[in-house]
Amino acid sequence: MYLSPINVEDAEQYAQWMNDIDVTINLLAVPNIYSLEKEREALIKLSKEGYNFAIVTLNNNEVIGNCSLGGVNPIHRTAEAGIFIRNKNYWNKGYGTEAMKLLLDYDFNVLNLNNIMLRGYSFNKRVIKSYKKCGLKEIGRRREAVIIGSKKYDHIYGHIGK
Repeated sequence: MYLSPINVEDAEQYAQWMNDIDVTINLLAVPNIYSLEKEREALIKLSKEGYNFAIVTLNNNEVIGNCSLGGVNPIHRTAEAGIFIRNKNYWNKGYGTEAMKLLLDYDFNVLNLNNIMLRGYSFNKRVIKSYKKCGLKEIGRRREAVIIGSKKYDHIYGHIGK
């Protein structure tokens, strides 16, 4: 797999993913409806700002998700990273961990950052497991910060240092 600039031509695929409850529950974006035009606008914005990448497979150049780096502070050498494998066919197969390792390599060795913050929800076991494989150290929790139906979940905060 490799990281690539976000391509606005992938808007139709992203719109499909963003309207799939299994996918968007992990973003807490379920209540929203995403039109093709709305998703195209979002991708145009993402492609022009910051460090936003598509996650692409090597064997067939298929876009399977995206990752990003935000809040970059070059003085303190900190930032916050996020990753999302949107294509369900690639869940639980190590692609998220591999993509995060690529992003962290870029963060630490190209941008010369020292500390990357990560966040996740306690119900999203896949992302927590992936982050831990990459070296996540939990630094805190906002208890019962997310309510889905009648269940309450923690918002987990962590970091990975160089």
